[in-house]
Amino acid sequence: MKALVLFAPLTLAIVACEIVFPGRDFYHYGWFNVALAALVVASVLAARAPFRAAKTLQYRIAVAAIAFGAAVAGFAGVASGLLAPDDRVVVGAPGANVRVDELGGTLAFPLQTAVSGGSLDVVLNRSGRLTAIGAGGASTGTFALRQIPRDVVYIEAADRRGASLTVTQPNGATFLSPVLLMQQRQKIPDTNLELPFDAFAVPAAHRNVKAVLFNAQQAAMMHPAAGVQGQAVLFAVDDEDDRPITGAIAFARNGETADIGGLHLRAESFTYPAIELMAVPSTSAVVLAALALGAGFLTIFLRKAEVSA
Repeated sequence: MKALVLFAPLTLAIVACEIVFPGRDFYHYGWFNVALAALVVASVLAARAPFRAAKTLQYRIAVAAIAFGAAVAGFAGVASGLLAPDDRVVVGAPGANVRVDELGGTLAFPLQTAVSGGSLDVVLNRSGRLTAIGAGGASTGTFALRQIPRDVVYIEAADRRGASLTVTQPNGATFLSPVLLMQQRQKIPDTNLELPFDAFAVPAAHRNVKAVLFNAQQAAMMHPAAGVQGQAVLFAVDDEDDRPITGAIAFARNGETADIGGLHLRAESFTYPAIELMAVPSTSAVVLAALALGAGFLTIFLRKAEVSA
């Protein structure tokens, strides 16, 4: 019985930790899941002797419930570790609705931008059931959802007379969005820097533009004499056929305007949420396992108390 008291609660505790502390890579490792399966086997084997030695049906049912609870918890953990998809991050533009098949629903990203303000909560819509994924995250029962702050860039473009021009993203997730999601990486020649970058077009001016985002430390390192403070964006302007325009490269501090390639370009970086999906063992299965273990141990405790009395 002592072995059962050790192995069964330990199995439940490990699987519960996967829910409380999601997103650890080793949950998907083979050795971890083999060890978890071994705990299940050890719990079942440890239950055989007290089950056979039980003198009452009530005691046998209690022992069986403990073994059942350990098995349910363990197999829920192994199924999640070996069969569930790896953790991933879903990135969406402001106002975008991104279908996520694993969740059986759609993630609605807020309209907030650098100039509009507003709520930063992403909302999960599953057949009309709305779940806000705020700073504390959320759970669907088999996935834990967590907000990840990312640096994105809001772009404004104007011609030389100051007239506003439309910014498009032909290769982006949202064609007309002025917000660059900066999902790609660009290595800067002669440095060890690999920085986030994105691209956009200004159709009215027949221009294609690449934008590379520098954090405050990187910007200060690249342009120490300019006294750059805060984030900055490096613009490179090409013509509509992606041919570089001579001298059309400019480094602009966050919120400032660069006059480059016949355009006035202003970039403002801000923090915008992405959603990390982390597979977890079925919450329903773990709750069932906890109830089975609790009922089994409580029954045995009460039975021993009666005998002692």
